[in-house]
Amino acid sequence: QVQLVEFGGGLVQAGGSLRLSCAASGRSFSNYAMGWFRQAPGKERDFIARISGSGGSTYYADSVKGRFTISRDNAKNTVYLQMNDLKPEDTAVYYCAASRPGSLKYAYWGQGTQVTVSS
Repeated sequence: QVQLVEFGGGLVQAGGSLRLSCAASGRSFSNYAMGWFRQAPGKERDFIARISGSGGSTYYADSVKGRFTISRDNAKNTVYLQMNDLKPEDTAVYYCAASRPGSLKYAYWGQGTQVTVSS
């Protein structure tokens, strides 16, 4: 069982930066691939980024490639999302999620953190 809590959301002007954190409880954090998703009002939840358990492999949605960076610190049971050059269309609730070893499906989800980008 993994419990996830996101931190770091807030209000930022367009062009600014934010770093989201997601703290995980439970054992064997490094066994879980982690992902970030977001959901804007009236829209479906979209994939943003994924990182392997070791941190050696990352994957991004085209919409954030080059602006967002996913990373993790397994010693701290934490995954991060550094967001640069934010745009108003990045406004959404951001969620982190964990997938069990060997699975591409995300079994555990955080409660989400709001990111609002003003123009």
